[in-house]
Amino acid sequence: MRLGRLPALCCLMLALLAGPAAQAKERLLWLVRDLPPFTIFEGAAKGQGVIDQLLPLLIAQMPEYEHSIVRVNRARGLQMLQEPSFTCDPTLLWTPEREKYVHFSLASLGVLSSGLVVRRQDEALLAPFLDEQQVDLKRLLNQTQLKLGIVAERSYSAQVDEILRQLPDSAFSRHYGNDATASLLQMQQLGRLQLVLGYWPEMRYLIQQQGGSLDDYRFHPIQGVNRYQFLHVGCSDTPLGREAIAHVDQLLPELRTDTLPGLYARWLDPELQTDYLEQARHFFDDQSPR
Repeated sequence: MRLGRLPALCCLMLALLAGPAAQAKERLLWLVRDLPPFTIFEGAAKGQGVIDQLLPLLIAQMPEYEHSIVRVNRARGLQMLQEPSFTCDPTLLWTPEREKYVHFSLASLGVLSSGLVVRRQDEALLAPFLDEQQVDLKRLLNQTQLKLGIVAERSYSAQVDEILRQLPDSAFSRHYGNDATASLLQMQQLGRLQLVLGYWPEMRYLIQQQGGSLDDYRFHPIQGVNRYQFLHVGCSDTPLGREAIAHVDQLLPELRTDTLPGLYARWLDPELQTDYLEQARHFFDDQSPR
């Protein structure tokens, strides 16, 4: 072999060795938690939640990344979004606080807003605070000794969060952990808690999973709160996170019109499904809602 060819061969070998490294994909961490009807980790409906079915669709159309799905609780998920890592959460509500460190997508899905879940045997406690079945939550918690069960670090929408901020800390029973909502319902069943804040489709699913009867519970929307709120994909506010959201925003217009409403509607009370699907057709007629 002529010595003159050695530099060229060395360059070729270096290029071949560098090829895989140069083409290495960034790893995108998708943060999920057990949050029926969006993500379901156990039981007969495992993997059949709305986001369980959305994530494979997004991943298949984002081949520029390596994708990993990581199970976290809400508090840990928010902590990871604030770190300089490449993380995204497909079930985020927009709030002013989160916008400081999360880059949000277009709205992906309109869902029924949170409200108050009470056992039928305790329904009379709410009577003075109801107006057409909507509860004046602020007055209820200011004028009684009742405690409200909530999941720590969870947003219940910007509107509801603002009401909660105006109440004393003594009004709440906060629960941390991966099964916080289910644990709050169990506390309620045991009589240790009368009121739980939550989303009826989620509560409905968990009550049935725990062997309870839906007839034993009542759900009351909160006065002054919009009927629907909107989920987003949210990524860490970094160059990689913003790049991922730009791609997600290209995919969502079709998914949020043709796919996601039907996936969500199946988890609603049967009498609500048709009305929801009709209203969902117009969620995004104008500028994308928060």
